[in-house]
Amino acid sequence: MYKNEMLEKGFIRFDAGADIGHLYSKDEAWIAEQFAEIERAFEDLPVDAYASGLHRYRRFSRAVILPWTGQVEWLPAMVNADGEEVAEYFQGAFNPEFKDAYRSFPMLQQEMLENELLKRIIQFDFAQTYWDERDMVMPVNVGVHFVKLKVERDGDEAVSSPNCLHRDGEPFTFAHLVRRQNVIGGENVIATVDDVDQFPEDINAGHIFADFALTKSLESYGVADVAVSHYVSAVRKGAGDEAGERSMILIDYQPTVVKPL
Repeated sequence: MYKNEMLEKGFIRFDAGADIGHLYSKDEAWIAEQFAEIERAFEDLPVDAYASGLHRYRRFSRAVILPWTGQVEWLPAMVNADGEEVAEYFQGAFNPEFKDAYRSFPMLQQEMLENELLKRIIQFDFAQTYWDERDMVMPVNVGVHFVKLKVERDGDEAVSSPNCLHRDGEPFTFAHLVRRQNVIGGENVIATVDDVDQFPEDINAGHIFADFALTKSLESYGVADVAVSHYVSAVRKGAGDEAGERSMILIDYQPTVVKPL
């Protein structure tokens, strides 16, 4: 549906709810029921242990997708020294804040591993990617992040990691909005790969391909890591009484045999 656009531009924007409903013949009631389960899962996200004081909350799980069938299989958890089920995330040199370091996050809840809409999102995103022939005869690794930026007091800021234009180190990453309420900021920027480690306001404006905010549930975008860098600005509480919140599903894809990007 969007694969050619991804190949030509290096990024795509789309409405995952509408596209998945159309592609898989699912009505709005089914989408709403499944999405409500996902929204509930974001209510008890634990604090990101790697973001002290940054108002970030996170869970993470790993899966594989079989390119020849589209089947999604979740990988088993690791158990840390405290007996907690976790999954590890590694970005090598691509995250300057955690260079060559493993980060360990609590796993997604079992209900999310069984959620049909989440599985369809993984399959749909994968269908918008492109690969070498050798990659398509082996499982492709999938990382699924639930990330919430939440600020309850005026003057506080919640930031993503890394807090600059960056590449992720995986060939493809997709972002899907779950909730945006009473938020200032949270603006997405997509720019050239030459602008990594910088802020959008500090680069040549001609290097910016897109500047936008996700505002509707399941409004989405995807990037090809070899082609573009991307960034999301800090989140602050808006004028309303309720907490400011920007909750996202992030999904990345990595081949079984990893080669330099």
